[in-house]
Amino acid sequence: MCRSAYNMVLHKYGEKLYNGLESTMTWRLKEISKSIEAAQGGLFLEELNAKWMDHNKALQMIRDILMYMDRTYVPTSHRTPVHELGLNLWRDHIIHYPMIHGRLLDTLLDLIHRERMGEVINRGLMRSITKMLMDLGPAVYQDDFEKPFLEVSASFYSGESQEFIECCDCGNYLKKAERRLNEEMERVSHYLDAGSEAKITSVVEKEMIANHMHRLVHMENSGLVNMLIDDKYEDLGRMYTLFRRVPDGLSTIRDMMTSYLRETGKHLVTDPERLKDPVEFVQCLLNEKDKHDKIINVAFGNDKTFQNALNSSFEFFINLNNRSPEFISLYVDDKLRKGLKGATEEDVEGILDKVMMLFRYLQEKDVFEKYYKQHLAKRLLSGKTVSDDAERSMIVKLKTECGYQFTSKLEGMFTDMKTSQDTMQDFYAKKSEELGDGPTLDVHILTTGSWPTQPSPPCSLPPEILAVCEKFRGYYLGTHSGRRLTWQTNMGTADIKAAIVRIMKSRRVLDHNSIVSEVTKQLQARFLPNPVIIKKRIESLIEREFLERDKADRKLYRYLA
Repeated sequence: MCRSAYNMVLHKYGEKLYNGLESTMTWRLKEISKSIEAAQGGLFLEELNAKWMDHNKALQMIRDILMYMDRTYVPTSHRTPVHELGLNLWRDHIIHYPMIHGRLLDTLLDLIHRERMGEVINRGLMRSITKMLMDLGPAVYQDDFEKPFLEVSASFYSGESQEFIECCDCGNYLKKAERRLNEEMERVSHYLDAGSEAKITSVVEKEMIANHMHRLVHMENSGLVNMLIDDKYEDLGRMYTLFRRVPDGLSTIRDMMTSYLRETGKHLVTDPERLKDPVEFVQCLLNEKDKHDKIINVAFGNDKTFQNALNSSFEFFINLNNRSPEFISLYVDDKLRKGLKGATEEDVEGILDKVMMLFRYLQEKDVFEKYYKQHLAKRLLSGKTVSDDAERSMIVKLKTECGYQFTSKLEGMFTDMKTSQDTMQDFYAKKSEELGDGPTLDVHILTTGSWPTQPSPPCSLPPEILAVCEKFRGYYLGTHSGRRLTWQTNMGTADIKAAIVRIMKSRRVLDHNSIVSEVTKQLQARFLPNPVIIKKRIESLIEREFLERDKADRKLYRYLA
């Protein structure tokens, strides 16, 4: 046969051969169309697929037989190549045959609908049919199947989404939308052309997400705010993943989150009950920051635009309360004075890092500096700080954030403390014999301008203390010429140990109220002692066996020494 075909082309009968092939295939395909048309029910697609397979095999054989004609006559005569001719004739006489065309589309769409409703269909057969349409040319697949498929899908998902949103809460609706989206992508991978994926997912996204996203985020008792309040990371993550697929989806979530954060934060910082406890006030802010940092990290993929929205919200409401700088400083003061129970240095460092996040939001950082300087001074002068390392770490953080000028006076305070320590060691080394067994003095030499200044009320020092102070003044001015000392007694502390014992030593036996009265009378020229402190000192003297309670009257005390 190959030789005969070759000879016909060689002897200029190529046109006759080509025309004969076209007419024969046309006749044959018209016969095949009747066979396919006659197939009933589920046999329709199977018959179509079987005849398509046969046609492909026959076409392959015909192309091999007419290879010479395909290589010589077809190009020179500008005719359609044999294989392409066979496909075009199949398209025109089978796929576009009126009794097959509409039926084929209806059958394919019905099977997809049934699969969407949970039925199992023959995916292999579907794959063969859609591949046939693609083999006939992308235009055939798109015009004869894909366009109506997308239109029907839009109608289906429009109705289903309306049904779901009327009966589901936000979380469950998102689960259904996610499942439908995954099903469509799986459908494409099994039996549709890969190019259909973006188109069908776009349909699902528009009908199930874009058209309902505002209603979803505002859903009462289950929308975005409830998810944020209840830390529903899975639902929030699903919302983020789905909404990011549609225009303005993420901005819808972000705007709602920002509105919620600002309203919640405004209530928090203006609540009179919260303002009663500065430490609790700041802890609430830190808890809110930690909570939403975790949500953004876990559910929103650490999206920088969401982090920026969180930061802008905190900056907005923290500055609504003009006491925020003071409260943040008081929080640091509490942690650096008391520390955390069982906390390591790393734990304290972590707390300071979190505080610095709040500090960055403050618009009036100079107000914070004013309060921080006062609180730091009290910690340093009273010796009540968890560690110098923690104190210096905080200074370094502030310096990194605001520059040297912001912390220069704070650093000067630490320098003064070290200088004072060295000075006192030298003072006692040189003056120990002169001082004898009198009261001990610990002086802090504070550089004017570095430390917070407060008006110092008049203070009458006991002669014993005044004598030691004068000895120190003479030592210091003799060591450092041209300097001036001013005593800031209001910034100091004193331990009085010499009043209860002195009274009991002379009176021997006294009741509790009399002791309180006598101690108050003797000390009121210098300060007014707290009765609670007097009671604690009495109990301490009992423990150390200076005093004892009378066995008959528990409110009566006896001197033992």
